[in-house]
Amino acid sequence: MTGFFLRCAIVALGLWLATKVLVGLQFDTAGTLLAAALLLGVVNAIVRPIAIILTLPLTLVTLGLFLIVINAAMLGLVAALLSGFAVSGFWTAIGASLIVSLTSWLASGLIGGNGKIEVISGKR
Repeated sequence: MTGFFLRCAIVALGLWLATKVLVGLQFDTAGTLLAAALLLGVVNAIVRPIAIILTLPLTLVTLGLFLIVINAAMLGLVAALLSGFAVSGFWTAIGASLIVSLTSWLASGLIGGNGKIEVISGKR
């Protein structure tokens, strides 16, 4: 459970960075930011796998680039479900999903498979 909340905090950090970089992404409060990160985690766990399976032929034809569109759609779905969180358009959603993905990817190097922070040392 700690790993889920840690990953949720990382997604919240990515969303916050996206609001600083992109003009069309807005949050009303910090609570809305945390709620969006939590809801994005739930949407990515439930809706995203179904969307990936349904769009598998298109994903294969585009060599996986359509997954960026799916990530942007999941962010748009969260914006539609959560009041106080707004995404102004498709390209803003694409940019925000790329920033959140990059932030999560960078932070995943610090988090192990069991959800705990790992310390990398030079000794073996």
